[in-house]
Amino acid sequence: MSEIQTLRTHIINYSKTREVYAGYRKAGYSKKYLAEHESDIILHKAAKKAFDDFGLKKLPTVKSLNEEFARLLTEKKAAYADYHKTQGQMRELLIHKANADYLLGLEERKQQTIERQREEK
Repeated sequence: MSEIQTLRTHIINYSKTREVYAGYRKAGYSKKYLAEHESDIILHKAAKKAFDDFGLKKLPTVKSLNEEFARLLTEKKAAYADYHKTQGQMRELLIHKANADYLLGLEERKQQTIERQREEK
């Protein structure tokens, strides 16, 4: 999901700064033009680098990225519900285990063992 957000940001920055970068290229990579539009050119170069890092040949549309993000968010919410249910079951099992240990006297034996180890030191 974070990759989708990053890619979406870079696509938007790329499309906003495309004309400025084209002007920079037409100006023959002029230092004066660079000084005037430095922030836009830096954003454009960062977007190009990000596309190379992602290994993209063709840029996906923002709409398709938004749809994929929404689908992943739905899956995440569904998985979180299962996670929450499983976590509650785990807590319940830990309570039962603690009760069984107490009834069987395991807790007292552990404490006695710890006390013996302290006395030996």
